[in-house]
Amino acid sequence: MKSRIRRNDIVKVVSGDDCGKTGKVLRILKDDGKAIVEGVNFVWKHLRKSQQHPKGARIQKEAPIGLSNLMVICQLCNKATKIALGKVEGKSVRICKKCREALPVGTSA
Repeated sequence: MKSRIRRNDIVKVVSGDDCGKTGKVLRILKDDGKAIVEGVNFVWKHLRKSQQHPKGARIQKEAPIGLSNLMVICQLCNKATKIALGKVEGKSVRICKKCREALPVGTSA
């Protein structure tokens, strides 16, 4: 599934249990249409007994969240926005629909 959300983008959750939270995209799961976002959608994972965990363990980790539940936060206008595709100087770039500016390439926080 093609998406305009990329790894290292700062996104806002617009639907679901974590609505309103923001975080950085750690990984995109293209086949499932989901993303793993830092600090959002935590689940408990139960580990069985092993040498590393003699009593077993319960760890909390981020679970995937649907791409349709996320909006990119534009770094220029600091608003959650949709992303358009456009051409600037012959190169294809992502454009913020609120401020009409091209998003920087490699938008890492």
